[in-house]
Amino acid sequence: MFSRVLGSVSGDMAIDLGTANTVVYVPGRGIVLDEPSVVAIEQRGDDRKVIAAGHEAKTMLGRTPSKIETVQPLRDGVIADFAAAEEMIKYFIRRVNKRRIFGRPRIMICVPASATSVERRAVHEAGLSAGARRVYLIEEPVAAAIGAGLPIREPRGSMVVDIGGGTTDIAVMSMGSVIYSRSIRTAGNAMDEAIVNYARFKHHLLIGATNAEAIKKEAGSAVSKANGTHVAIKIKGRDLQRGFPTEITLGPHEIADALTLPIQQIVGGIRQALADVPPELTADICDAGIYLTGGGALLDKLDVRLQQETGVKFKIAEDPLRCVVRGTGMALEQLDEMGDLLIKP
Repeated sequence: MFSRVLGSVSGDMAIDLGTANTVVYVPGRGIVLDEPSVVAIEQRGDDRKVIAAGHEAKTMLGRTPSKIETVQPLRDGVIADFAAAEEMIKYFIRRVNKRRIFGRPRIMICVPASATSVERRAVHEAGLSAGARRVYLIEEPVAAAIGAGLPIREPRGSMVVDIGGGTTDIAVMSMGSVIYSRSIRTAGNAMDEAIVNYARFKHHLLIGATNAEAIKKEAGSAVSKANGTHVAIKIKGRDLQRGFPTEITLGPHEIADALTLPIQQIVGGIRQALADVPPELTADICDAGIYLTGGGALLDKLDVRLQQETGVKFKIAEDPLRCVVRGTGMALEQLDEMGDLLIKP
């Protein structure tokens, strides 16, 4: 009880440090920040100064002068640029903790299930360097399962598939333990890249990743059959043959076709997980279904496509985008009860 009270006044926080977005949860306050994982850094002589982060920095992508660099510090769910990641975490901590009396919070950060010990230590060190007095780590699919309200303490199998920006994390849990976990480095960003490649090779049109993400959100679907809810979408880019700006129209089936490869890679990971766990747990999973979390779960008809491919029913968790950070926050609030689910850096 005392630790929970202390946490509420010391500014302790749970961080979903994602490839695409960083989300921060503070005990007693809930989710207080949800921003793109992007920082804008200005080079001043030998010094690098963060001038923007989150939404403001994302609007600068591809639009900055040479002295300003926009950086996405995470790639495939792990830190690719340590200095930029540290500065981004510091920036967000200051944003969240600006009215707090205590300046060194405890932080819990989630990492992909397949993160190596070196990658885990990088996240741990970044949190400490950003000002935390103590840093805890939890695997993303475990946090997703907690946030989705799965009965992970009961003697039956629960399976979650968390489709983020850089990785798809898969976990099977039973009796408070992780029976199986793995990451596939195919997720939302790979879907964006697939749309970019489709437009390039099918229509000779060059578009950016930001544009592709918008197309995915507006008209993306996991199934090829068009229906009344799907309409053609117009996209703008550069004609690679003539070099001029142009506009084309993509039909509903075309975007589903473009997304086939990344979806098949996710299907392959799910099938492998079902094949690797004990048959008793597989039976439990077939009865209860597989829960989808993360931003990728919002792709239209993805649950239908995965069910068709695997023969197992899928359920989209409530508020899938925030399941991971909510579960991370719950683990931080209940550190004594959930300490066995944490991992070492």
